[in-house]
Amino acid sequence: MPSKETVRRQRALGGAVGVVVLGMALVYHFFPRVFHVEPSVTVTQRAMNLGTIQPATSGATAEHLQAPPEVDAGPPLTLAPSDVIVARLGNKNAKLPEQLSADTPEVETLLTRAGKALRAGQLAGDDNSAAALYEQALKLKPDSRRAAQGLYEVRARLVAEINQDVAVGDADSASELLDALKTLPESNDDVAQLQAKLKTLAQVRPLLAKAAALLQQGNADQPAGNNALELYRQVQQLDADNAVAQQGILQVQRAILDRALAAVAQNDFKGADQALAQATQVAPDSLALRDVHARVDGMRQARASGLLAQARSALDAGNLALAQQLAEQAKGISPDLAGLADFGERLTNARLYASYKPGQVFTDRFVDTPGQTPSMVVVPTGSFQMGAPDGEAGRQDAETPQHEVTIGKGFALSRTSVTVGQFREFVRASGYQPDSVKLGGASVYDEGTGAMRDDTSASWQDDYAGHPADSRLPVVNISWNDAKAYADWLSQRTGKTYRLPSEAEFEYALRGGTTSRYWWGDGTPGSKVENLTGSGDRSPSGRRWSNAFPGYRDGFWGPAPAMNFAPNPFGLYDIDGNVSEWVQDCWHDSYLRAPRDGSAWVNPGCGIRVVRGGSWGSSPDQVRSAYRQGADASVRSGRVGFRVLREL
Repeated sequence: MPSKETVRRQRALGGAVGVVVLGMALVYHFFPRVFHVEPSVTVTQRAMNLGTIQPATSGATAEHLQAPPEVDAGPPLTLAPSDVIVARLGNKNAKLPEQLSADTPEVETLLTRAGKALRAGQLAGDDNSAAALYEQALKLKPDSRRAAQGLYEVRARLVAEINQDVAVGDADSASELLDALKTLPESNDDVAQLQAKLKTLAQVRPLLAKAAALLQQGNADQPAGNNALELYRQVQQLDADNAVAQQGILQVQRAILDRALAAVAQNDFKGADQALAQATQVAPDSLALRDVHARVDGMRQARASGLLAQARSALDAGNLALAQQLAEQAKGISPDLAGLADFGERLTNARLYASYKPGQVFTDRFVDTPGQTPSMVVVPTGSFQMGAPDGEAGRQDAETPQHEVTIGKGFALSRTSVTVGQFREFVRASGYQPDSVKLGGASVYDEGTGAMRDDTSASWQDDYAGHPADSRLPVVNISWNDAKAYADWLSQRTGKTYRLPSEAEFEYALRGGTTSRYWWGDGTPGSKVENLTGSGDRSPSGRRWSNAFPGYRDGFWGPAPAMNFAPNPFGLYDIDGNVSEWVQDCWHDSYLRAPRDGSAWVNPGCGIRVVRGGSWGSSPDQVRSAYRQGADASVRSGRVGFRVLREL
């Protein structure tokens, strides 16, 4: 008997050899060319005693092993070599005997021959096969672990190769190998399982053959009742792990993905999305699906971005209809395309505000002479309740009924009342003779009495008290006709449409989106918002207002230079203080039958026009956003001026 030291060395050597064999098997599987072996091998070339595996026929690849020629089972498969499968299994299921003594020389000889046969692929079938030689060695020495280990490896190899044959549908080869497996000891369980698989294979082979034919004919997933996908699904119901069916389903998906790419090539992204949805139902996590999804998304972005660029060009050229059409096409292709929202805003601004933005400030230059218009601010479109609501303090019948008005057309309003300097430029350039000069005089403030009085010498060049006015002050002492003449002159100089605002446009702009009594709230303002009648204000001689905002002081008695106070929410200065302002409308005693689209309510030949907004001398009730009054169009007053509107 060998010594304990000898046995220990033999065991260590055997373990090391096992590790090396396993490593070589893995290298062989993943890097076969290291052993100068071509990875192209057909499954049918395996046999019980064919010896070394021979190269495959031309055209086969390791990634696409083909089914037996008599049955076209579908798409190619990728299978691990049986050596690797056996190496992965190891001997965890083997029941090896406890060896009591060393193998005899005769047994050693048999084991050496058996090992060569095993490596040569001669597994079973004759006296020189690995199985026969290992069994002969066990007869001579029943406790030989090497013989038992070898016989187990033969059985494992046979099981692995039979499973591979079943996977690719080679029933004949599987049956031959199964007959050899039956002759080996302790193989009953494996035989029973493999026989069940062969029985299932007999059922699915015709289905696989028909599915492959339909796939080749182009019937991948259509028509219903006669397509490859339905047959592959049927095979999976019979054999859930059938590799051919799994590969076939991926081939079906590939055909659907090809339809998606073809649709994209025709700019049919809706059709591409439908095909992608169908492909997702076939195999939701496949690499091919992710790849085509990414390609379609890339082409979608490129196409949509191109259309959006064309839309921008059309918008720049002033073709709004084409710009909108192209933008809608881009949105239909890619609803989340970056830049669509910004373009939509530009398009809206172009349609409503002549490409300006709400709140934007601009001036128009004169086209024929040096000069420019007053500074204009773009007022956003919208709807509001015009007039005084029930229960508002100071409410008058002329401010009722309250009604909704929609401002659907964009316009710009001058940020301040027209100043003396701006009106002087108009008079000098046009030669126009204002009514205060032509008709003589205006109504100005008398410090001595604290009331307004007629002064036949006062003109538009004077301030509220009849003294020469600073050019920065709002122009007063002008009639409605003077204000209209100035707006008409701006239209001639710029080629744009300037006019007086309608009464609805003025109240909408004054409110600035608010619904309170004043645009700043319902009572006395907490800061200097407008030039108003405040209880803290004093005239040059120390007079006080008898009806004023309590606790308010703005520091002015009479108009203040433009833009001395805060703007309202729409960016308009002095809109409800400083001076009241002429608007376009004729006077009506109420809002019955008043327009609801923001247009002016004008009767031909009317002589009384509307004045809106509070002034430096208006009582708190007269400063309300809803307050309105009528005045003869020829009136010139130190409390009334105007501002202009530019249509967009």
